[in-house]
Amino acid sequence: MAMEEALLDVNNKVVLVTRKMFGEELKEVSRIAMPMIVVTVSQYLLRVSPMIMLGHLGELQLSSASIATSLSNVTGFSLLFGMASALETLCGQAYGAGQYRKLGTFTYGAIICLFIVCIPVSVLWIFTDKLLILMGQDPAIATEAGKYAIWLIPTLFPYAILQSLVRYLQAQSLILPMLLSAVVSLCLQVPICWVFIFKLGLGNAGAAMSIGLSYWLNVILLMLYVKYSSTCAKTRASFSRDVFLTIGDFFRFAIPSAVMVCLEWWSFELIILLSGLLPNPALETSVLSICFTTTSVHYHIPYSFGAAASTRVSNELGAGRPQAAKVALGAVLILSVAEVILASISIFAVRHVWGYAFTFEKEVITYVAEITPILCISIIMDGTQAVLSGVARGSGWQHIGAYVNLGAYYLVGIPVALLLGFVLHLKGKGLWIGLVAGATVQSISLSLITGFTNWEKQAIEARQRIFSGKLAVENQFIE
Repeated sequence: MAMEEALLDVNNKVVLVTRKMFGEELKEVSRIAMPMIVVTVSQYLLRVSPMIMLGHLGELQLSSASIATSLSNVTGFSLLFGMASALETLCGQAYGAGQYRKLGTFTYGAIICLFIVCIPVSVLWIFTDKLLILMGQDPAIATEAGKYAIWLIPTLFPYAILQSLVRYLQAQSLILPMLLSAVVSLCLQVPICWVFIFKLGLGNAGAAMSIGLSYWLNVILLMLYVKYSSTCAKTRASFSRDVFLTIGDFFRFAIPSAVMVCLEWWSFELIILLSGLLPNPALETSVLSICFTTTSVHYHIPYSFGAAASTRVSNELGAGRPQAAKVALGAVLILSVAEVILASISIFAVRHVWGYAFTFEKEVITYVAEITPILCISIIMDGTQAVLSGVARGSGWQHIGAYVNLGAYYLVGIPVALLLGFVLHLKGKGLWIGLVAGATVQSISLSLITGFTNWEKQAIEARQRIFSGKLAVENQFIE
């Protein structure tokens, strides 16, 4: 009993936060977030860069691959990405608590669970062409998109391993190996994709194959680092029966994590689809696609700050230091707020020429300039919620985040978008205002939840989660 109390001991002392202490936390957060931006952008480009080359083959190849990519993001990649986020809670808190071997065990369990999920997703992708035809898509485009989706199936499994390894390393603040492996994989993918598409004449199949090979390369590089690097020596674990004991804990956090990510991701895709029902759909879809691309690319920056928040908060809660977790939260918020304000001002300043980065159609460029002020608000709201969502993952209250996203986007955002876009005839601008309304409700809700969080209680729950499980406790690692 005394030992259990010692394990669950939480430092409740009120610590006076000095300027030096806060400065050190700012440095630590920046050390995680800055290279993480490169990691997330590089991994994003692995699936996007082949689109540029496919555009040179013809309109059919590009449109079919784009539709298949959108469908695969919604039904597969977003699901795996969200579920893997459960490791941010489990691995992050275990590392903070000094239960280092559990990181390896949790990661093995996550890979098994994600592989299981990949099976029904693969079956769904086999019938992509029939699904698209059922949705009213052009048969020629649907057939080509179906072929592309089938060739994407082999990318699911390395993607599942990759996302698990990323969370495993992120929990230990080991970002540099992820940065190097992601950049190397991206740099090698470009020539591989070019050879497959143009030299071997594989077309869409070659583009999909290059994505899979790039993911496998990324996975192999990270696995070699984990196996042979001394920095991972204390967190490496052999595959054992304990791995299967983690599956329940993983799904307990993975399901709400996936719901949290997918609800937000799907709302953006739904808005793009709805834009095709507006008068002059070519113009509306083009403008909203530009807005979506802009926010998607920028989102990797606040997401990386959110990853830093998740890592630092989970580590400190696992270590039983709630005051330090609050300091970490404050440091991330300051950096994130400064970044989104700077980004919004920059995009607003170039609003009249921003459209030229995507098209030379004067009508589209003018429309983009008109919608940019709303886009800037969207960037600010997205940046805020990305960091607070990271705090939710680090703290382990993804289930609350899932309810927030459901209410924000599907009870507020989408209905407001439909009202403004179709009833009040604000068209594409109205649809995007709806998304901003959803993001605003999401940000305010997460801010209130975070503000009223009892961090001492969160630290106790984190320690109980790590020490009271079925896995053996590593007494030798407890300070």
